[in-house]
Amino acid sequence: MRIGIIGAGAVGTGVGILLRRRGYTIAGVASRTLASARRAAARLACPAFEGAVDVARRADVVFITTSDQAIGQVAASVAAQGGFRPGQTVIHMSGSLTSAVLDPARQAGALALSLHPLQSCADADRAVANLPGSVFSLEGDREALPLGKRLVTELGGEYFLISPEAKPLYHAAACVASNYLVSLIDLSRRLMQAAGMEPEMAARALAPLIKGTLDNINEKGIPQALTGPIARGDFGTVRDHLKAMEATVPELGELYRALGRYTAGLAGRKGSIDARKVALFGQILAAKFEAASGRAGVRGKAGQ
Repeated sequence: MRIGIIGAGAVGTGVGILLRRRGYTIAGVASRTLASARRAAARLACPAFEGAVDVARRADVVFITTSDQAIGQVAASVAAQGGFRPGQTVIHMSGSLTSAVLDPARQAGALALSLHPLQSCADADRAVANLPGSVFSLEGDREALPLGKRLVTELGGEYFLISPEAKPLYHAAACVASNYLVSLIDLSRRLMQAAGMEPEMAARALAPLIKGTLDNINEKGIPQALTGPIARGDFGTVRDHLKAMEATVPELGELYRALGRYTAGLAGRKGSIDARKVALFGQILAAKFEAASGRAGVRGKAGQ
């Protein structure tokens, strides 16, 4: 089976490397620039092409691993030049787009499939390291699903089938777990720096805490892994947090409050605080500290 790769970024190159190791023939690679295609081709031991259509014509399975915005344009361009044919399967690896973006390939007689790994791949080497063991979503033509399942297995992953309508929620979940986690850690580092710690030390100091939390989640699950003042019902500490942030980094308070309200609900699910305390945390965290601090019933530490 000949594999063609259009888009020589981290995911496309990483997938090519993994499939080549499994015995697949990489028929060619194309990218936005010939130089980029040549760099990927050197790792994939295959020809590099300037035009996407040249890769598609040589391949039984065509991976379009460009940016999301370019997938539809590439599919339309290749189809217009006669690059797709019956018997081919055309695959994109976008988490947000459905297989409908590959309709130009379908109209030429090819099968279309969306195959997306729930994984973060900063470069090709990280893709090679991270993709095995990942979960992949599959959506597309029924006749293409057996191939998709086989490719996921060859990549060392597991799969689940998703409907086109569910892709936006699925992709939002992936963004929260990956992209927003980076933002959350940046928020923590900024607060640590506001407390007087140097940026380099903040990164070192938080890394073991982050790893320990992930280990707790893996061992105990959610919500049992939740710890901290909200899980303990410690109103006073949370009010102290809000007061300090208003005085030093008020622009970070809104995000802290939103996360705190969600965490209160999670603590309620855990059973470490009751519904009354969940509601009181909601009051404290609903507005800026000045508005929340004077509310009745929320002064002091838990139980006061």
